[in-house]
Amino acid sequence: QVQLVESGGGLVQAGGSLRLSCAASGRTFSSYAMGWFRQNPGKERAFVAGISWSGKNIDYVDSVKGRFTISRDNTKNAVYLQMNSLKPEDTAVYYCAAGQVLTERPTRYNYWGQGTQVTVSS
Repeated sequence: QVQLVESGGGLVQAGGSLRLSCAASGRTFSSYAMGWFRQNPGKERAFVAGISWSGKNIDYVDSVKGRFTISRDNTKNAVYLQMNSLKPEDTAVYYCAAGQVLTERPTRYNYWGQGTQVTVSS
């Protein structure tokens, strides 16, 4: 019922910034909690940031607190991840996801985008 497409990934030097976007289509986008996850080969998909349907509840993994900012614009059917002070360990494929609740568990999200590669060089 919801289709998600990520964009904005790329290659950046350590200390730089990127802004990821997730464009959504389908009914009742504004009723979904949204999350950003990242994954590297051989590792589990890991939670990065999440935001409730209203935007009033936000959660970040400790490693990105103070550097990343998640936001959403329900009038544009979009969710964003502003990434500042990027580190090489932030390198991963980043995915946006939609679900009924704000959670750090990827299995609780119903819809996923195709992913966008973020590479941070030292």
